[in-house]
Amino acid sequence: MRAAVSIGLTGTTDARDIRSLAPRIERLGFSRLWLNDVPRGDSLAGLRVAAAVTESLGLATGVIPLDRRPAASLDLAGLPAERTTIGIGSGSARHPLAVVEDGIETLRRATEASVVVGALGPRMRRLAAERADGVLFNWLTPAAAAAAMSELRDAAGDRLVRGVLYVRTIAEPEARAALEREADRYASVPSYAANFDRLGIMAIDATLDDADGLAALDVVDEIVLRAVTPSGSLIELERFVEEVARWGSTAG
Repeated sequence: MRAAVSIGLTGTTDARDIRSLAPRIERLGFSRLWLNDVPRGDSLAGLRVAAAVTESLGLATGVIPLDRRPAASLDLAGLPAERTTIGIGSGSARHPLAVVEDGIETLRRATEASVVVGALGPRMRRLAAERADGVLFNWLTPAAAAAAMSELRDAAGDRLVRGVLYVRTIAEPEARAALEREADRYASVPSYAANFDRLGIMAIDATLDDADGLAALDVVDEIVLRAVTPSGSLIELERFVEEVARWGSTAG
């Protein structure tokens, strides 16, 4: 594997579970821990918990919707800038490009942490290529990811901008039903449905369940394995990170 491999957890993961999992994720050699940001789950608060029990593990938000949490309101205290990536997105903003561009500039003034932009469409990806440190791709097959990376390199020119792929992943057959529910949920969202139609894929095609699939995604700079387990329990998440660590050691 050439791509860095990271772990993604939902922002609603209990702080006690994050405190238990983060050192294990670091010990297993993963690049970063990504926490998404949802109304009932503060990604920054969760990352502060992880920061306190790790030494070198990267810490990333994937992504904070700026329509709900403006960049100027974000509390970055307790997060080591050299280890932190702030992932931002437009959410449901009426003027998404303007909101994200302003968010990038606000964060540049507030922190030396990396800034990554979650982007589905070409205009947002170009903005990320020109102004941010990276772009977070979502729901892409290997072929679509390779094409997106080529476009990113062209748009970035001489700038070093990393391409990160966030992919829903299962590590045991019992999690298949949960994965299918997640895929169906996103397929019902108009913006994602339009993206799937544009790519000519089903949502489930852009998920992962084995080491061969991980190797096929080795076309980006970083792969975030977003853990999907039957119930989200700590023991299931522990099994997940141990199993996908083995994938990384055998892939490619």
